[in-house]
Amino acid sequence: MIYMLQDSYHFQWQPCDSDARPDRLEEACAVFGVYAPGEDAARLTCFGLQALQHRGQESAGIAVGNGETILIHKDLGLVDQVFDEEALSHLNGGIAIGHTRYSTAGGGGWKEAQPHVSAIDDELIALAHNGTLVDTLPQRAWLANEGVQLYGHTDSEVAARTIGVDTRRTGHIRGGIRLMMQQLHGAYAIVLVTPIALYAFRDANGIRPLSLGQLPNDRGWVVSSETCGLDAVGAEFVRDIEPGEIVKISAKGLESEQGIEPGRRASCIFEYVYFARPDSVIDGDVVYHARRRMGRTLALEAPIDADLVLGVPDSGVPPALGYAEESGIPYIDGIVKNRYVGRTFIQPTQEMRQMGIRIKLNPLPSVIRGKRLVVIDDSIVRGNTSKKLVEMLREAGAAEVHLRIVSPEVMWPCFFGIDTDTQDQLISANMTLDEACRYIGCDSLAFISLKGLHDSIHSDHAGYCDACFSGDYPVAIPESLQRKGFLKYIKKEADYE
Repeated sequence: MIYMLQDSYHFQWQPCDSDARPDRLEEACAVFGVYAPGEDAARLTCFGLQALQHRGQESAGIAVGNGETILIHKDLGLVDQVFDEEALSHLNGGIAIGHTRYSTAGGGGWKEAQPHVSAIDDELIALAHNGTLVDTLPQRAWLANEGVQLYGHTDSEVAARTIGVDTRRTGHIRGGIRLMMQQLHGAYAIVLVTPIALYAFRDANGIRPLSLGQLPNDRGWVVSSETCGLDAVGAEFVRDIEPGEIVKISAKGLESEQGIEPGRRASCIFEYVYFARPDSVIDGDVVYHARRRMGRTLALEAPIDADLVLGVPDSGVPPALGYAEESGIPYIDGIVKNRYVGRTFIQPTQEMRQMGIRIKLNPLPSVIRGKRLVVIDDSIVRGNTSKKLVEMLREAGAAEVHLRIVSPEVMWPCFFGIDTDTQDQLISANMTLDEACRYIGCDSLAFISLKGLHDSIHSDHAGYCDACFSGDYPVAIPESLQRKGFLKYIKKEADYE
């Protein structure tokens, strides 16, 4: 479904407090699963979650199947804060799933931490979900009519309870998963554990990534949001879980079936720009190499006469290297990142919030003083962080600051598991390029073209979700979410199946 702004409107854009919320697109979460009888599945899952920590820092959890029941431990915090030796020692079993969360649907808090546990008669299941289901309100009403109580507000719990009800109807879990996939729509990469089996399944469009790997010497199987999670436990990448596919791993081995027919292929293109770790492989393309190609493309599309190329750590560094290679302008590490300050850093006062970017990033005056800089970053959402970064670079003595962005302008909110503001808080949806440049305070501002971004990615297919740039959503968005996410000055121009 494509939505377009009206040709003209009167609207006063008001930037929000970007230090109270991250001024960039943020991932929802990560999932990980292990089927390895005889192994310490919880510990392997903990290692996998640590490799995937970048995808969510709000909460972490692990659920283990031990042949008889489900054991679970979850809490708010980073993986190494939630899991110590004592916690892991109580999670004995050879089958496990894990989750790290950054809340986009349902808010934060312990009740929303995953995995979610649900009962199917006398058997427990646990489910972990990456993505967002867009049509859960009717399903919540349906579950209530079935006598099912929901304890939190997340779409993931809705999925878990739906599978429970549908499993009773079909007589087996895969039948329950198939019905859930028919009833709920949106983006999901889900892992599910029973006392004796591991399941993994993915939405029909393949929006969120999910990879399958195998442990050495046939010791077991692993599923992970990214291949870097497989690497962390020594698993060899086998393949991606296909859109609409259900994989079951049990004592019978690995079984696969098509839960629903695959739809239009729409892998999230922003995984390549920012979300994924650079050492991950998505759909056959190494993220690091894709980012360097983006930088080279941007150098061709938006050249500038300058002295140095800088990358904003961390995701801006590979494309900055590519920009330098293509342009011939030397690359330099001119911005130092404090790696011990994350999104969860406590900022109790407005004055301290204003210091947020200075605590995280610090320019090197001895490197940049008197220089004309090309600064490469992954995206601009509200623009406030970019504005402060430019101010810091000028205070450090930069003669000129030319900002180059390796994603197109973010014009539209995401409904598929990425935390974006409503459209009235997206700077590019409300300002022209020149207006945004003046607001940020840089000498010039340029974004990679959408075609340039697509051409920079060499994956096994050519189907991507780029709705945050184009407004072209691969899944129909319910009107209730449209009203919440879009400007009030919206008209629908076209639909597609």
